[in-house]
Amino acid sequence: MGTANAEVFQIMNSTIKWVDGAMFVGVTGSGHAVVVDGPPEAGGRNLGPRPMELLLTGLGSCTAFDVVDILKKGRQPIAGCEVELQAERADEVPKVFTRIHIHFKVSGAGLKAAAVERAVNLSAEKYCSATIMLRQTVAITHDFEIVDLSLPAG
Repeated sequence: MGTANAEVFQIMNSTIKWVDGAMFVGVTGSGHAVVVDGPPEAGGRNLGPRPMELLLTGLGSCTAFDVVDILKKGRQPIAGCEVELQAERADEVPKVFTRIHIHFKVSGAGLKAAAVERAVNLSAEKYCSATIMLRQTVAITHDFEIVDLSLPAG
């Protein structure tokens, strides 16, 4: 009974507690809490992000983490990274994401475009768990721009 080919899975945990109306508090396995709330027309008080906003934010954070890490390991002079995501959702319930576009704004003095492109592609194709999971059912595209901090503004 060998287990040489057995897959090893990491377990993640999260606990969600209903507060009232459309408000919930989620507590992650690492001990961080986030308030999730709906709009007033759905019984919420707009005191926190919507669940699908958190999903989109998680995707953006995951891929940004990768891009920054890859560029730092490649000794690129990265000074900033901003990720803008735009998602389209289905009109009917379930209102799943149908398309997501990810735009990276990477800043630094003398960043190499090839290195940024490589980092973005590696994140999308190899490292970002959220992208790789979501792209099974969602069309995900990405692009990037470089803000060269070695050039004078203006």
